[in-house]
Amino acid sequence: MRLNLLFLMINRKSFFVFVIVLLSLQMTAISPLLAQHSVARKWNEVLLQSIREDLARPTVHARNLFHTSAAMYDSWAAYDDQAIPYFLGREVGGYMTRFDGIATPEDIEAAREETMSYAAYRLLKHRFRFSPNSFLSTTRMDSLHTALGYDTDFESTDYSTGSAAALGNYIAESIIAYGSLDGSNEDLLYFNLYYEPSNEPLAPADPGNPTMTDPNRWQPLTLEEFIDQSGNVIPGSSPPFLSPEWGNVTPFAMSARDATLYERDGETYRVHKDPGAPPYLDMENDPAGSEQYKWGFTLVSIWAAHLDPADGVMIDISPNSIGNISSFPEDFADYEDFYNLFEGGDPGQGRSVNPVTGEAYPEQMVPLGDYARVLAEFWADGPDSETPPGHWFSILNYVSDHPLFEKRYKGEGEVLSDLEWDVKSYFAMGGTVHDAAVAAWSVKGWYDYVRPISAIRYMAERGQSSDPNEMSYDEDGIPLYEGFVEVVKAGDALAGETGENIGKIKLYTWRGPDFIEDPETDVAGVGWILADNWWPYQRPSFVTPPFAGYVSGHSTYSRAAAELMTLITGDEYFPGGVGEFIAEKDNFLVFERGPSEDLVLQWATYRDASDQCSLSRIWGGIHPPADDINGRLMGLEAGVDAFNLADRHFSGDPGLITNVPDNPGSSINLFPNPVTQGSILQVANVNSTWASTLRLYDSRGVQLDQTIEKTFVDGTLHIATQSLMPGVYFLRGGTGVAQRLVVK
Repeated sequence: MRLNLLFLMINRKSFFVFVIVLLSLQMTAISPLLAQHSVARKWNEVLLQSIREDLARPTVHARNLFHTSAAMYDSWAAYDDQAIPYFLGREVGGYMTRFDGIATPEDIEAAREETMSYAAYRLLKHRFRFSPNSFLSTTRMDSLHTALGYDTDFESTDYSTGSAAALGNYIAESIIAYGSLDGSNEDLLYFNLYYEPSNEPLAPADPGNPTMTDPNRWQPLTLEEFIDQSGNVIPGSSPPFLSPEWGNVTPFAMSARDATLYERDGETYRVHKDPGAPPYLDMENDPAGSEQYKWGFTLVSIWAAHLDPADGVMIDISPNSIGNISSFPEDFADYEDFYNLFEGGDPGQGRSVNPVTGEAYPEQMVPLGDYARVLAEFWADGPDSETPPGHWFSILNYVSDHPLFEKRYKGEGEVLSDLEWDVKSYFAMGGTVHDAAVAAWSVKGWYDYVRPISAIRYMAERGQSSDPNEMSYDEDGIPLYEGFVEVVKAGDALAGETGENIGKIKLYTWRGPDFIEDPETDVAGVGWILADNWWPYQRPSFVTPPFAGYVSGHSTYSRAAAELMTLITGDEYFPGGVGEFIAEKDNFLVFERGPSEDLVLQWATYRDASDQCSLSRIWGGIHPPADDINGRLMGLEAGVDAFNLADRHFSGDPGLITNVPDNPGSSINLFPNPVTQGSILQVANVNSTWASTLRLYDSRGVQLDQTIEKTFVDGTLHIATQSLMPGVYFLRGGTGVAQRLVVK
């Protein structure tokens, strides 16, 4: 039972006893960490546990992970002669964090740890103050801060005295202030400002989908009780779309060149790394896309037929047989060659030899039904999970702790201290998952794409679209596949007592929660059911995440993180050539009993783990293939870009703009400033040398590679701004001071 519910069952006297016991448990849990790990790792573990106890909000927690990691990185970089901080002394998203430097302390490492602890402590206390388990989270934060020897009541931000603690408080204060301006709407608890769903809610407990009017758009769900993936009971029967406007949040490494602006209902949606539209069901205007739509969502139902461990199908799940995908399809029309419609999986052929041991990966034959179910639940990140972005922090920590892993940045040079490795890897991973969230949810919010439970029921309710001469034909219906998707006919076991179901669509698939009374003892199994009653492989109190499908957040997060892990470790392989997770017999699955035998998930490389994560969401009934591939491709770009920007900070790249003056040099005038997108900016009182070396930077001081259209006449430079998205920029010519430019 969750501890927040336990509070409701204890009397006032027992409460004080419980608090004492809880504090004791908190200290007991923290003590081993004090001896084993760096300060950064301790705060990361506290953050991950706080996420597990909070609402399941992958976008919000990707941001929390990034901002906390950036706070710890700045606390480290403030005392370094080479590294450039992220917030300190720099303008991010239009917010400037002034930093005049701090006196070099006698013990730099001690000062770093103190600054880091105060920064993380203050920021996390702020971010989790409204968590449903805030008492547990903040008590844990207090316990760690105190155990490290620091004062929870010290709140000064005057670091001019040389106080490391004050600098930590200042960093936290600055990030908190920035968080009110970064587009997340944190001050209003991240509520949506303008998005509205186009479909009325679907009640999965009732048959069919009579309320859907647009089969291409997201549909809310109405549940008797909604329990999110962290185990929290959410008030209201129809959870709203989570973060449809997240594309407005200031990213890490993505810049204006990665964004496209769209308008709907008079509101603006900023879409990053726009992959284009998914396949739509529109037989009149796009018959080819409609067939791809039908194929993709029907595949989800067919793959659910694999979720029976008793069907006798055995597969080898070792890296010897799966993984090692070399390329992805570039067009929706090619997806049928990538995904195996009937057997499941993708074209990965595995690897014959472990490059670390020089030996073949040993075979691991398991029931397909166990593998698919374990994969779906392991990557589902719930209940009591740190959400997908936090999951990859856990994998990072797993790698960092591996006895065969050496903490060499990019796999080169000297072994870093635990603190330096943790600070740098967390900062890079934090920026990666944050950009993955901003990119994926910007696409989700704009394209607003339908989920399988809505699409499958919608199509099936209309009939079948394969044979015009067969009963129940409708061009918008579901395609027939013998043995998996068929029409109910007279004499069928599903026909009903009076034949009321004759002509309806039936599916051979996972039978759903109606066949599970006790998840610890029951297995729903696979069989024929009416398509009206199809469920994804999820809990009936959850069903599917409360936001649009396209693109898959899991695919985007995982591929981005896999690329980051590959680059920062200098090796695509897990330490020892294999990463593992053990799922014990009848002691892992949550939705039903299982697995039927011990099973070990294995990945040779970080990319293999990412690809398995992507497939897990199809077996789990959450995504069709259309959601998957573009998410992987977006993640691939995001991970590489995030690593490259983090690397520039670590190396002290002079191209990063720092400490921009409030009032740039009077010898250069920008007019008008701000300037409207698509108009002409005039830069007066400059010479031809300044004009010829003009460079443009985004709000983080990252140079943009786009061409600036400019003309130079009589000391005035004219710049066309049609290619500049609204936002904050900097202009620098020659070696002069950067000039701040705002585009409206």
